[in-house]
Amino acid sequence: MFTVTGFGIHYAQHKRNENKSVRYSMDDWDRKMMQRDKQLTGTPRGQADGPIAPEEFKVNSVWEVHHSFRNDFL
Repeated sequence: MFTVTGFGIHYAQHKRNENKSVRYSMDDWDRKMMQRDKQLTGTPRGQADGPIAPEEFKVNSVWEVHHSFRNDFL
């Protein structure tokens, strides 16, 4: 039973990571590169080898816009 469960967990993690091994102990650099890869390819584990970024990369940003309540009262 433990073998079947272990294999099932390994299989699910492997499929979730696009058939690549699971990444452990990621630092800030790895997270930033995964964010960049997600912007370029649409998946955090996908990688692009083109020297020029696609056109949609210019307008999709990771910056989140926060609405300020202060501007509503001024």
